Amino acid sequence: MALLILGLLLWSGAHLFKRLAPAQRDAMGDAGKGAVALGVIAGLILMILGYRWAEFVPVWTPPAFMVHLNNLIMLIAVFVFGMSATKGRLRGRMRHPQLTAVKIWAVAHLLVNGDLASILLFGGLLAWAVVEVILINKTSSWDRPQPGEAKRDVVLVIVTLVMFAVITGVHAWLGVWPFPG
Repeated sequence: MALLILGLLLWSGAHLFKRLAPAQRDAMGDAGKGAVALGVIAGLILMILGYRWAEFVPVWTPPAFMVHLNNLIMLIAVFVFGMSATKGRLRGRMRHPQLTAVKIWAVAHLLVNGDLASILLFGGLLAWAVVEVILINKTSSWDRPQPGEAKRDVVLVIVTLVMFAVITGVHAWLGVWPFPG
């Protein structure tokens, strides 16, 4: 669990550094981008290894139907994440689509994972995303982009379905079948 917690702290600290210590981050110049990226990557690796190696400590047992709810919520999370790159009508509907998608993803995974490592991982990333949104909203303004063509939203739906299939394939490859049998 120590690696998992260290990874969460490193991930969060690297992401929040710009918002919490803007003068120090600015003083680092372009070299700071590399340092932050290294912190994010190291945090991600530590979270993955820490989660995979963590002892299974049951906290609660999720009901079986939550798997269906998780899959629906995950489809929404992938769609919302994709909104950050869309040039369609949905462009600009949401200020933080990627961070919102992380929050949706985390909640979906908390619904189906009742062990301590999962609660730490998904709960920790949920907390990070909430704090990140609050800090961004306090420290910067937002100019809502103009919406684009509706046909671009159709592309977003197609990309969402493809990415959802890829994500479920990766889960299956890792030994976690996301659909009940």
